[in-house]
Amino acid sequence: MKNKQAILLLFLSNIISGLAQGISMIAIPWYFIEIADMPEFFAASYLLITFSTLFWGIYAGSLIDRYSRKKIFILTNLACGLFIGSIAIYGSYYNFLSEYLVIAVFAITIFNYNIHYPNLYAFGQEITEKSKYGKLNSYIEVQGQTTSVLAGAFAAILLTGTTDKNLDIAGFNISLPVDIEQWQIYDIFLLDACTYLVVIGIISFIRYVPISDEQVHLGSLFDRIMIGFNYLKDNPVIFVFGVVSYMLFAFTLVEIHVILPSYVHDFLLASGNVYASSEVYYSIGAILSGLLVLRVLKGVNTYIAVILLMLFVSVAFFAMTYYDLLWIFFIGSLVVGITNAGIRILRTTYLFNHIPNNLIGRSTSVFSSINIIVRMILISVLAIPFFNINDNIRWGYLMGVVIMVLSAAILFSLFLRENKNSQLIEK
Repeated sequence: MKNKQAILLLFLSNIISGLAQGISMIAIPWYFIEIADMPEFFAASYLLITFSTLFWGIYAGSLIDRYSRKKIFILTNLACGLFIGSIAIYGSYYNFLSEYLVIAVFAITIFNYNIHYPNLYAFGQEITEKSKYGKLNSYIEVQGQTTSVLAGAFAAILLTGTTDKNLDIAGFNISLPVDIEQWQIYDIFLLDACTYLVVIGIISFIRYVPISDEQVHLGSLFDRIMIGFNYLKDNPVIFVFGVVSYMLFAFTLVEIHVILPSYVHDFLLASGNVYASSEVYYSIGAILSGLLVLRVLKGVNTYIAVILLMLFVSVAFFAMTYYDLLWIFFIGSLVVGITNAGIRILRTTYLFNHIPNNLIGRSTSVFSSINIIVRMILISVLAIPFFNINDNIRWGYLMGVVIMVLSAAILFSLFLRENKNSQLIEK
């Protein structure tokens, strides 16, 4: 693999920033459920933030295809580090943060995600040979989810602290040599801010030779965006696959930020360490998927592989709807990790093989925009007061079952269409 050192540094920077970001993004929803007791405020804020990213995502895609991906990493990390660091220092000085400043950190992190991950994949495609795309995407998934395991473990410690030198995490009790005090939310943000600045230093050392040599489009912003739209318009199969295969990711994001904290608090009647531990199981599943999915599903048509994973996770969502058992919850989180990561690897490899690198940012921004609209609809539905009554949040998982079955049906019809077309061509 060419540019091996550049890829390793890219992974290292992603691990360091992802660890602290992961802790913050686990801590914030739990903060609004358990500490601030403001689930409705968080859901409304999340909806507004998601709506705002609809426009930012399209613009970010045009930036990724126009400018140096390395420089984009440096500038975005600098902006996030300074913004979150300022809020953390304010909170430390006054020993207090308002809910608006806490949600501001959540917002800037979400905005960063909307340029960070498309830029990461585009940069990876730019410096990797086509024959290594599947391996690259598996590596990205494994390193990203390994980081999430650590983030979940640290979040479990920092959100609740320890008592009598015992830590409950992932359903296990671990004895520690000392007790760890619960961290304040602004202390977690300060850790987060520091990692952004460390990442800038690592990214600065990246040296690479682009593998892709497609022409960079230099027209106006509108013209560049329209080129991306027109490409997908001319390739409807890629468009439909890109949208529908993204549905589990859309639901998973809403599940993590909206359903999960209330589900743990109101249905399982459990504490913050159980909530954070679900991230550990999710990430273990995603790591297993990153290591095995391309091997296990080798030779299986991409459409069929994605369909099988969608049906698999729908069974987990169904079980989590009706059973308030911790072992089912943890196994369900494991299955969500396996399937979401597996579909993401298959999906990204498919798109890398079908979309040129000079269009990948704008094309994926179209998919992201549609994905954002789907998430907005889901968040709006979950904001209905019904879901905040007693343990009704569990019915959110039944929505996931419906979405997965419908998505699998659309992909199967697409598979039949493509199979029929290939048979006609052979004749």
